Amino acid sequence: MSMQAQLLRYFAEEKAESLLFVLAGVVALAASVWLWRTGSSYRAMAFPLVAVALIHLVVGGSVYLRTDVQVAALTAQLAQAPAAFQSAELARMGVVMRNFALYKLIELGLLAAGIAMTYAFRHREALYAVGIGLVIQAGVTLVADLFAEKRGDTYLAAVRSLSPGVTASASTPPPVLGPAR
Repeated sequence: MSMQAQLLRYFAEEKAESLLFVLAGVVALAASVWLWRTGSSYRAMAFPLVAVALIHLVVGGSVYLRTDVQVAALTAQLAQAPAAFQSAELARMGVVMRNFALYKLIELGLLAAGIAMTYAFRHREALYAVGIGLVIQAGVTLVADLFAEKRGDTYLAAVRSLSPGVTASASTPPPVLGPAR
């Protein structure tokens, strides 16, 4: 697959996932309103649902809105200056991939905190509900970020394999002869 095809695929999938983030945010907000308005004993679940929903809406919306402009700029750079494209994308994706490590730690911490709260506060409805909300939101976000991280790994490998001087339409990297040393 050509580097341009890899780029287009990566960003199309990023854009699609950003819509899922927005949808998850809207669903969490709607569930929060419903929990609160019905006076549910689980209405305190709305606190983590709303907090993370706002993050989903901001992140998902910003990724969706910036992607087309970003793809146009990267596609042009790839066609005109593949070495500059590679250098810039390696630096940018390095930051993106390091951020995933941080995000996973935060999400796993929130997931563990939510699970712990469901055990520790089983008979305190508000805190129990907050724990359930944390489990839901941390779990959804973690799964989405795991998919995004894997997608980033694939794209980063394609960027790394781009040889200087290779045109944007080159479809396969040169074969590896013998064992790597």
